[in-house]
Amino acid sequence: MADLKIKPAKLSDRIVEQLENMLLEGSFTPGQKLPPERDLAEMFAVSRPSLREAIQKLEAKGLITRRQGGGTYVCDNLAVGLTDPLFELIARHPESQFDLLEFRHALEGICAYYAALRGTEADFAQITAQYNAICQAQQLNDLEAQAKAVGGFYLTVAEASHNVVLLHLVRGLMPLVEQNIQLNLETLQQKEGIVSQLNSHRQRLMQAVINGEPEQARQASNGHLAYIEEALLEVGKERSRIERALRRTQQG
Repeated sequence: MADLKIKPAKLSDRIVEQLENMLLEGSFTPGQKLPPERDLAEMFAVSRPSLREAIQKLEAKGLITRRQGGGTYVCDNLAVGLTDPLFELIARHPESQFDLLEFRHALEGICAYYAALRGTEADFAQITAQYNAICQAQQLNDLEAQAKAVGGFYLTVAEASHNVVLLHLVRGLMPLVEQNIQLNLETLQQKEGIVSQLNSHRQRLMQAVINGEPEQARQASNGHLAYIEEALLEVGKERSRIERALRRTQQG
């Protein structure tokens, strides 16, 4: 019987594997421009022809795209399943905002848990910087910037979880979550003391993550979202009472 020889993996395939791992780990994010071929070749200690072959394979898989004279980019539609027309309907439906809050309980709670368990000093610095960005947007009274900063805060917590499934799920849902956050802020902005209360919750969550307290981090995340849900329901009831009073006045 003839000897069966295992062919060694091509160098370009090994480069593809390493680049795919970097995409999974979030080292390169959707829409991000990749470093020039020269720099990538140096990074992997390979020849430029081998690197170019790997880039072509990633392009064929639909993971990256090359723009004429503009470099190579990570495809920004990697999360297309989470941004289809159905999710646009969810974003526009008022009742679905509470469903999304309930979903965020599970998702952000588990991200906070693993961030406290596995986060690094670099992760903690990013989370702290994002918390400061929220405070800055609040001072400028810019709701859109505030929603983006809050979304960025949750995303940095997800990155600190070092779980690629959680990270890409959070990243894919981010446009929907940011819209949910902005709608919540618009509804709650006139509620007295709401800004300081929300900041206090986020600070507690951040501190639990930095202190390496997984269960406290999860509880802080869940408590934060439960408070938002209760506040929204309270505002809704108050609005209904005002509308009923106005109807009675008009009938009188």
